[in-house]
Amino acid sequence: MQLSRDQLLDAYRRMRLIRAFEQKLAELVSAGKLGGFMHLYAGEEAVAVGVCQQLRETDIVASTHRGHGHCIAKGVDVTGMMAELFGRATGCCKGKGGSMHIADMERGMLGANGIVGAGIPLATGAALTAKLKRSGGVAVAFFGDGATNQGAFHESLNMAANWKLPAVYVVENNGWGEFTPTDFVIPVKDIATRAASYAMPGVIADGMDFFDVYEKAAVAIARARSGEGPTLLECKTYRFLGHFVGDPLAYRNKEEALRWIQTRDPLDLFERRASEAGLVAADELRRIDKQVDDELAAAVAAAEAAPLPDLAELTRDVYVGDAA
Repeated sequence: MQLSRDQLLDAYRRMRLIRAFEQKLAELVSAGKLGGFMHLYAGEEAVAVGVCQQLRETDIVASTHRGHGHCIAKGVDVTGMMAELFGRATGCCKGKGGSMHIADMERGMLGANGIVGAGIPLATGAALTAKLKRSGGVAVAFFGDGATNQGAFHESLNMAANWKLPAVYVVENNGWGEFTPTDFVIPVKDIATRAASYAMPGVIADGMDFFDVYEKAAVAIARARSGEGPTLLECKTYRFLGHFVGDPLAYRNKEEALRWIQTRDPLDLFERRASEAGLVAADELRRIDKQVDDELAAAVAAAEAAPLPDLAELTRDVYVGDAA
């Protein structure tokens, strides 16, 4: 599938923004400026961008605890995201959501989710809404390999297949479920083969290759939008960092990680392929690098200067049941 020069530059900008955002968060946590668990997406950028690059703004995405990349790929403002992580009133969730619950309904981002697999039924519900309203919309659920052992995964795929819902289920198989190797808890070599149980296509993409993800996601999204039903898209990828910032990574082989970083970095692979094909110039990408760094510096400065939420906001936007 041929992308225009502008599309390619935008894809690189989004991937570069995700990488720089996550690197900046690691620095801020290490410096004691941010607290709480931070699950970073570095290394998996090609998956989020390869899928979201071709979604409409009105299409829906449900994310995971490792959700910053999905948010940025779907167009959520990084200034609002940074303020949210600082717990500021100007955050996209008014400082109440934090890292694992960033959401932006105007961008079709249902939100990150701290519960493993919990975004899958949310996306399934959004797909049902799109079908009933005949909106032409598509819902995408991003989730990790570990979530495919959850009942919510199997129940959602069964329902979506039975009702031919416009959904795409994207499993980001990075080889690790927290600290446990995927092959220790999943008996099948390819998670995509589980799609056969629900009479839907099961497709495997190289999650480090933007172009492969883009092409295979395009087929799945078009299929969903045309009323043919859901697809399970397995993207084989790798997280460059630990499960969370501060993870000692004692469970993972250092040589394994180094091999992925040195030979399979999705940003390097994108630049090499696009440059060698004469589609973009290296100096254009370096300008984007500088723009992204400036954008993030401004986002951090704005977040640090923003006010904390007022105490009166404590119970607003929160469902409170009838005590009686």
